[in-house]
Amino acid sequence: MMLRQELARLARGLIADPIAGAPEVEITVVPKSYEDAAAVLEFAATNGLRVMFWAGGNHQDIGNQVDPDIVMSTAGLNRIVAWQVEDMTVVVQPGVTVAELEASLQQKNQTAVLPEAPGTETVGGVVAAGLSGWRRLRYGPTRDRMLEVRLVTGDGRLVRGGGRLVKNVTGYDLPRLVTGSLGSLGLIAEMCLKLWPLPEAQATVRVDDPDRALATAYRPLALIATPHGTHAYLAGTHAEVEAQCASLGGEAGEGHRWPEPMVGSHELALRVPAGDVTAQLRLLADLGCDYQAAYGVGEVKLVADGVTLDDLGTLRDAAESAGGSLTTIRGKSDFDPWGTPPSSVELQRRVKAAFDPRRIANPGILPGGV
Repeated sequence: MMLRQELARLARGLIADPIAGAPEVEITVVPKSYEDAAAVLEFAATNGLRVMFWAGGNHQDIGNQVDPDIVMSTAGLNRIVAWQVEDMTVVVQPGVTVAELEASLQQKNQTAVLPEAPGTETVGGVVAAGLSGWRRLRYGPTRDRMLEVRLVTGDGRLVRGGGRLVKNVTGYDLPRLVTGSLGSLGLIAEMCLKLWPLPEAQATVRVDDPDRALATAYRPLALIATPHGTHAYLAGTHAEVEAQCASLGGEAGEGHRWPEPMVGSHELALRVPAGDVTAQLRLLADLGCDYQAAYGVGEVKLVADGVTLDDLGTLRDAAESAGGSLTTIRGKSDFDPWGTPPSSVELQRRVKAAFDPRRIANPGILPGGV
């Protein structure tokens, strides 16, 4: 109670009601500025209080369970700070939803190439979880579009890395480092993202042979297989799209018909070298799993409801033998959310210690309990 009173005096006006779906904690805070967040994190580090960061609550099942003393919401950091249309960059705070950002960018025919069906996902949540949309095959992962980041470290320091120029090469690559860090280094308080123009024309084509489609289509946005078929997603000028549709020879439809979110309580991500996707899909077909596979990228999302732990272990062994992984992205179970820790785990511990020396920012969430 005394710590709560001290924090209430320090963070006057920031204490909020508990958040639906968040862990039950004594203190929930909603900082309205980077300085607010820094003061709370410095207090937490000094007093050994564990902090969980909460954005839209969509990715809290990723990683090891965190038992926090404080929940810090990003709802008060929800502004588009700067949008340089000509430079094709945007600076955004973590509480802005992906849907809000994309709706704004579309007014000038631009996109941040974030997940295509985001629901209530926030930009901060997507970056912290290291997620990319289906268009990764053409545009690369989200971390490649992170130009600059402002981070509030686990001990309350305000640090900045990168730069707002697309060709910036100075300093340490902090933007890439925090992408996928799951809040283990502190609060991702501001991000500068590279943008892309929206294409003139779009089409979705059903294909029979994904490997042939990859070799035939010129820079497709995505090539996605599900138990119901495989589709190529194309974009460009009208002439380019028409020519690619003709070369693929399948049934074509105007626009992009992205796969609907899968239904199930336990969703996992299977990541393998791109050439091994077909072999992994055979294993999934034998288990009767629903899946969405990104050819050319090497990522397969699958619903594992009804699949035994032994079968999941077999899938993980096959993925890790191929140099990949099988991780949980939605739903809690007795299945280890990470699997075998990477060889870089000790390096990750040193990075964690540099940014969060008291281990209060989402402690233990990463592989190996980092």
